[in-house]
Amino acid sequence: MFTVRRTALRASAVAAVAGGLLLAGTVPAFAHVTAQPGTAEQGGYTVITFRVPNESSTAGTTKLQVNLPVDHPITSARTTPQPGWTAEVTKGTLPAPVDVDGTQVTEAVTAVTWTAQPGTRIGPGQYVDFPLSVGPLPTGVDEIVLPAVQTYDDGRVVSWDQPTVAGAEEPEHPAPTVTLTPATGGGHGAHGGGDTAAAAGTTDTTARWLGGVGLLLGALGLGLGGGALLRSRRSGAEPKEKVDA
Repeated sequence: MFTVRRTALRASAVAAVAGGLLLAGTVPAFAHVTAQPGTAEQGGYTVITFRVPNESSTAGTTKLQVNLPVDHPITSARTTPQPGWTAEVTKGTLPAPVDVDGTQVTEAVTAVTWTAQPGTRIGPGQYVDFPLSVGPLPTGVDEIVLPAVQTYDDGRVVSWDQPTVAGAEEPEHPAPTVTLTPATGGGHGAHGGGDTAAAAGTTDTTARWLGGVGLLLGALGLGLGGGALLRSRRSGAEPKEKVDA
């Protein structure tokens, strides 16, 4: 009886742990403000999503400002409606004209700011994604850095602006970055960004599905183990039949 009981409990534990590991493997680990996806094509338009986790255990995030580069200017930036948040795209005059595909650009988008409306915030243990359609992306550079400033409702301000150096330890507050790759097609359509966003969405859907399967397997294992344990207890509790002498 004890062997059956131990086997049932072991099966339950293994199934639950396996389900938990499968679910954990599908949840991305993040703690900083990041730009997703991390790559885009030079010269094209794309949607960059800024993922903003709340790192405070007591305060909530109520504002995010993202600064765009002025040495490699981006002339177009569009936001999408975000429930509970207002967005402002700021354009400004560049310190010096920049040649972009033979055109002297003197004005570009310098910052985008999302501000929470009253009663809205990113609470402890939560995150929010802020999509931004931008372009055309710079050519001739391998990366753009997009420093961000995160403001909490207790007055704390965190600047995500430290550069990440290849081969070095990650800084405490790394700036969001996007790696730029040579254009594979025309390079000037919005389709590339749409395909990337669709791929990201497919990956997220797959992760959610796998996570659900992990939970189901864990629950099934617990159920089977509990049933086996109950049967073993009942079997041990049944009186033995009396044998006539």
